[in-house]
Amino acid sequence: MVKVREDHPIAEDGNVDIEAWIGRILSLVDLGRKAPETLQRALLLCKQAEDDALYSENAWSDVSSCYQTGMEMAEILAELQLDLDTLVAAILYRAVREKKLTLTRVVSEFNESVGTIIRGVLRMAAITQLRNDSDRDVFGRQSEEQAGKVRKMLVAMVDDVRVALVKLAERTCAIRAVKNAGDQKRRRVAREVADVYAPLAHRLGIGHIKWELEDLSFRYLEPDDYKQIAKLLDEKRLDRQSYINKVITALQRELGLVSINAEISGRAKHIYSIWRKMRRKGIGFSQVYDIRAVRILVPTVRDCYGVLGVVHSLWRNIPNEFDDYIASPKENGYRSLHTAVIGPDGKVLEVQIRTHAMHEEAEYGVCSHWRYKGTDAEATKSSYEEKINWLRQVLEWHDELDSNTLSDHFQQDSIYVFTPEGHIVDLPDGSTPVDFAYRIHTDVGNRCRGAKVNGRIVPLNYQLRTADQVEILTGKLDAPSRDWLSPALGYIHTSRARAKVQQWFKLQARDQNIADGRALLDKEFKRLALVDFDFEALAKKLNLTNLESLYAAVGAHDIGVGQVLNAAQRMLPVSAQDIAVPLTGRATVRHGEASDVYIEGVGNLLTNIARCCRPVPGDAITGYITLGKGVSIHREDCRNILKLRERDSERVIKVEWGQAPENTYSVAIQIEAYDRYGLLRDITSLLDSERINVSAMQTQSDKRRNTVAMIITLEVRSYAELSRILARINQLPNVVTARRKM
Repeated sequence: MVKVREDHPIAEDGNVDIEAWIGRILSLVDLGRKAPETLQRALLLCKQAEDDALYSENAWSDVSSCYQTGMEMAEILAELQLDLDTLVAAILYRAVREKKLTLTRVVSEFNESVGTIIRGVLRMAAITQLRNDSDRDVFGRQSEEQAGKVRKMLVAMVDDVRVALVKLAERTCAIRAVKNAGDQKRRRVAREVADVYAPLAHRLGIGHIKWELEDLSFRYLEPDDYKQIAKLLDEKRLDRQSYINKVITALQRELGLVSINAEISGRAKHIYSIWRKMRRKGIGFSQVYDIRAVRILVPTVRDCYGVLGVVHSLWRNIPNEFDDYIASPKENGYRSLHTAVIGPDGKVLEVQIRTHAMHEEAEYGVCSHWRYKGTDAEATKSSYEEKINWLRQVLEWHDELDSNTLSDHFQQDSIYVFTPEGHIVDLPDGSTPVDFAYRIHTDVGNRCRGAKVNGRIVPLNYQLRTADQVEILTGKLDAPSRDWLSPALGYIHTSRARAKVQQWFKLQARDQNIADGRALLDKEFKRLALVDFDFEALAKKLNLTNLESLYAAVGAHDIGVGQVLNAAQRMLPVSAQDIAVPLTGRATVRHGEASDVYIEGVGNLLTNIARCCRPVPGDAITGYITLGKGVSIHREDCRNILKLRERDSERVIKVEWGQAPENTYSVAIQIEAYDRYGLLRDITSLLDSERINVSAMQTQSDKRRNTVAMIITLEVRSYAELSRILARINQLPNVVTARRKM
């Protein structure tokens, strides 16, 4: 544990004065009347779980107890003005992580919100355990980029910003506690904190946590540099303090003359920031101008610039050492005036000038936005959820990219997955194992035969999610599947992977492409029952010289099968395409002659909008069949429709807002499959997800052969849509074939 003051409720010997600790927490944040009892229950539950674990065979021990770590985390979060559920989650988190306490017990003793926060922090902890800590390059990229991806992955997983803040507090406690641990553990924790959590604290603008994390990480990762700078600072400490006192006296005198009420203090320069400035500018310790520094806090922004004028009138400013972060705040919202001057005795002095509110923001970041609203009663009652949502927006950061690139705008749609070695790969949302394989290397993609996600075999069209660990199973030879290029089957999401597959097929021998293209088109046209088709004319329709060129283009995937089908449909006379049938079975009709709003589900019946509730598009609606006036459309919460539902329920029908009707074609398809439980449900669910209307269905089972034959009449818009539906049905388990009925 970090060393504590003599008056702190947690003593050096580990004994805890619970009432004193709760009083300390309540002095930091207003949590309401029930807070003391709730905090005490959480502490006692944690202590009891820890005591019980001492008698277990799997008892866990470390330099500090779950109990004390939980209290330390809660104190950090209380300073950030977090709510009671968050403090309870902080107290109990480590006990749950170490399996001394179950989440079920936590939820039953407190509430689901506490359990959700702990669950989220456990997920974040699992990610950082999977990450690869090596310093070597990864896929040609520096390890620093991998650290950036870890940060993005964590943010992508955070549903509630309180989760990120609890994790930040937990890592702060962790790096404090490794002081007496072995060198390997100190470096491991320090590397994680430096790569992930100090930047997170910076993005949130929580200055005092950021500085502590940076200094402690630097101490363990670069011990020699740390000791050297610490020694130089210590040698100058007494002289510097005497000098600062002289500066403060001079400033107070001058500001009093112009009636500016200011709070002035000396500011300690953090060791890591000194080292970073020396490295960045290539200078020695003596050239770091802000070793001697004062901070001036004033009531208003106008006073900030007034103080700046006084400082520059007293001492000559150093050129290029002035920064106006009030007019141009930093990316994390930091605001202040920074200037360096030649102070008394010709020594360089840095002066920071800001308002009290700006100082709160610099110390507590986004958390200060509701901390510093004053005492207005209505303001204090503002929705906590609004504050959490606001914080979430701040968390959704991305590392700065070239402002001329468009990729910056799409980073929020990325997912972050692990390789088996623990490296992180970023992919667009919706990507599959095939996309992942080609992202790793073209050869891995070409030899891909299967995939494991989190140790479990998954289909190659499985959609990956952030934090999945993906392993590609490969064969010895390059052999991408043509099915991967079918959009209907969902094997490929990224344009990169699609281009790589297309390129592979294009490089194959022309004779092979012709054979493959002929097989693809023959299969598709037979499945759609398009017989005796003039393929030579179809080739010319697609601006190709002959049929052989058409087959070669399809075989190399320069032309998709869907494009060929669309061209074929345009060549057919109307009578051969089946008669275009408006959707009268589930009719979409106007509810008024001049209206562009349509209602689905009323057939060809007259409709009218009920005057009692006057629903508008977007409202949930219900229909009621009247006597002689068609269907009356009511809002679902209308009092009249609720009464009619009780009195005349058989005349209440389901309706929805719809769009203008489209022409569709009635097509019968034939499905042959081995019978199994849930087969019909899977087929109808697929059709429902594709928004395909079914107008007729017939099934016949053969119990002796355990097979089933189905004939389903669908309403489709084009041959391309029919082709996609048949391809997806063919992918269902136990389906032998799905084709258009002759």
